[in-house]
Amino acid sequence: MRKNAAEAPTPPGNTRRKDDMSEESRFDIKIREDRIGRYFRKYLDEMVFAELTDDFMKKSSAGEALRGVPVPLRKKDVGGFAGGEDVSMAVVAENMTWVMGSDPHFAYVEDYVKILKALYGGDMSRIMSREGSEAAEKGDMDSACIHFRAALCADPGSLDGMYGCARACRTMYLAGESEEYIGRFKAEALDWFEILTVVHPDFAPGYYYLGYAYLNMGLYKKTEITWKSFIKLSEEGKDKVEIETRLEQLKEPLQVEEGCNHIMAGRYEEGIALLEPFLSSRFKGWWPLHYYLGVACEMTGRRDEAIAEFTETLRLNGSHLETMEELLAIYEAEGDEANVEKFSRKIEMIRLAMEADHSASMEEIRREDERLMREKPGMLEPEVIDAEAEAGRAPVEVGFSDRVKK
Repeated sequence: MRKNAAEAPTPPGNTRRKDDMSEESRFDIKIREDRIGRYFRKYLDEMVFAELTDDFMKKSSAGEALRGVPVPLRKKDVGGFAGGEDVSMAVVAENMTWVMGSDPHFAYVEDYVKILKALYGGDMSRIMSREGSEAAEKGDMDSACIHFRAALCADPGSLDGMYGCARACRTMYLAGESEEYIGRFKAEALDWFEILTVVHPDFAPGYYYLGYAYLNMGLYKKTEITWKSFIKLSEEGKDKVEIETRLEQLKEPLQVEEGCNHIMAGRYEEGIALLEPFLSSRFKGWWPLHYYLGVACEMTGRRDEAIAEFTETLRLNGSHLETMEELLAIYEAEGDEANVEKFSRKIEMIRLAMEADHSASMEEIRREDERLMREKPGMLEPEVIDAEAEAGRAPVEVGFSDRVKK
């Protein structure tokens, strides 16, 4: 049955040049940067790889697709295989799924896709996504994300895979505690929600979650545009009512964002006109409002007002370096030596403290990230992730089996 067994083959890496890639292939998980694979590659350590014998290949409907391809076997099963027990192609298929989802850049991913298509035909990626959904409903988010990523290896345009991967990454970063881990999964979730709305522009739930991603980043205009697309595409229901309410609540933040954008673009008077009314609103305790008004006032010759706004900024955010540097520049221009010395000393002290904090923080983040790459996580809260139900499609049969396509 087996010719030999070995540890995981070393992947050759992505050998395609970026200028050879079509726009569609930029979405291909087998090619694009993998931010989160580092947390899944520990699952490859559970595998050994074997080439199957000619007799076994003749009995399998995958046939010649298996030739020369090391197939993954879990180490716990190797003893039985070595003893002459038969190997189920359903077990091999599931192992291939774990390998592809753990490392989409793995050397034999394309071969595994061919083998699984020979076995299961066009349902292959949907089977993987359905297993991802089943895992998510149990709270096993590593397994869920791995299965959704495997579905994208099999079909880079898979709606189920994109939505599932984005949702799983979102759940994982919301439950994360490590800064590095959270940042990687948050960026990955955002990417897949954006890609989803490009590749599947009529799928309303993509806009729902993408809008919240933009909102959490303070990108209010992008949030508004995205949620308006959701309103247009979605049917009547609680989610639509929720987003309509959210859009109403966005009106003031949108005006503040527009005012800040005017100032960053050098349109100071327009920015001041939009932002000043908010000084007597619920935004008066938001330090960036005072900072941007301070910049605009200084650039339009209103120095006393600029000093007042920068002073208020520091009252609300006492360690904001850019504000201190703005005040230092003003006092240097005015020849105010006492304040020049005061702010020069403050800036130096804060920079030294920030550098020390950064070094300590980076070391702590590095240790925690190494632990997360090494250890398996616990179960999370169950999550319903079901693109088929959202899209109104009948579900595919769950799980690989020895039933193969006719």
